[in-house]
Amino acid sequence: MAGKTDDSTGARTGLETRGAARPLDRGSRGGAVSATSSGKVSAFLDAARETRGLATAGRLVIALDATMSRQPTWDRACHIQAEMFEAAGRVGNLAMQLVYFRGFGDCAASKWVKDGPTLAALMSRIDCRGGQTQIRKVLRHAIDETRRRKVQALVYVGDCVEEDVDMLCARAGELGVLGVPAFIFQEGREAGAETAFREIARLTGGAHFRLDGSSPGELASLLKAAAVYAAGGRDGLARLEKTGDAGARLLLRHVR
Repeated sequence: MAGKTDDSTGARTGLETRGAARPLDRGSRGGAVSATSSGKVSAFLDAARETRGLATAGRLVIALDATMSRQPTWDRACHIQAEMFEAAGRVGNLAMQLVYFRGFGDCAASKWVKDGPTLAALMSRIDCRGGQTQIRKVLRHAIDETRRRKVQALVYVGDCVEEDVDMLCARAGELGVLGVPAFIFQEGREAGAETAFREIARLTGGAHFRLDGSSPGELASLLKAAAVYAAGGRDGLARLEKTGDAGARLLLRHVR
C-alpha cells in the first residue's frame, strides 16, 4: 500500500511477519565504545529471565538506516542485529518492532512481536537501496506508538543525517516529553551526523554511541543491554551489569 511521505501523517505499521514490509506513511551522552565481542549471551539471558515476573510487557522500537551508505557494513550488521533480535526475543516481557528506511520514501514498520527469530529473518531479507535518511519519520512513528501505548525505548542504528536537524530536534523533544529515551548507535565518524545524533539523544534522555568497527561485538552487547532496559527498566539493567556485562555497565551511565 503506497502512502504519503509527510512524517506528520502517521506510520504504516505492520511489516508482515512473513516478510512483506508494510511501509510507513508518516512519518547525548556517550562516546566511542570499546566493548568486546564475547557478548556474555548466557549472562544476558539469566538477567533477562528475571524480568519475566513484570506485569506489563516492555516495548522496544528498533530502527535501521538501510540506505546505500551502509552497504559496506550491512552484512556484518545483519549478523549482529539478528543475534540481538533472537536474544531479546527470549525476554519474557519484551515486545519488539522493527522499523527501517531506504530508497525513495521507502519506510516500513513490523507488527509488535515477541518472536526474535522472526524479526531476524525479516532483516535478513532487507537489502540496502540508495536514498536519503528518513529519521524524522522514525521519530514521528515512535511518538505515535507511545501515545497509543507506552514505548520504553527507541534504538536507532545509522551512519549519517541528511535532514534538517532543527526539525529532528523538535521531534526528539516530543519523544523526550513522553519519556522515551533514544539510544543512537552511529557507524562511522561523520561529524555532522554525530552532532545531530548527540542532540537527539540528549533531548530524549537517551545516549549516543559511536561504534568502532574493530570491535564486532560492541553493537550486539549494547543492543542486548537496551533490550533488557526496555523489558526491566533500570533495575533489570543493573542486574545484568552485576554479571559483568560491559554493555549494561556502559548504558547504566546514561539512563535515568
